[in-house]
Amino acid sequence: MVVTLYAHRALKDMSKDDRMRACYQHACLKYVSNDVLTNTSLRKRFEISEGNSAQASRIIAETVESGLLKQANPENKSRKLMQYQPFWA
Repeated sequence: MVVTLYAHRALKDMSKDDRMRACYQHACLKYVSNDVLTNTSLRKRFEISEGNSAQASRIIAETVESGLLKQANPENKSRKLMQYQPFWA
């Protein structure tokens, strides 16, 4: 087993790949805690203000597009209530 630990970095110091990896890891932690990733949970994780929720939405969209996340309930059409989980869940 190989484990890679990453030191804490502010969102502004992360590359696009770092943000997607952090978003995916957040989804994994939420999933094993019997929870789901939401825009709100990601904003809390990255310390993004509520008025800047579009930034969290963009990170989630990029991570979904990369194939690392999927919608927890594909039948839900409300973007505001959208929930995500890791691709393997």
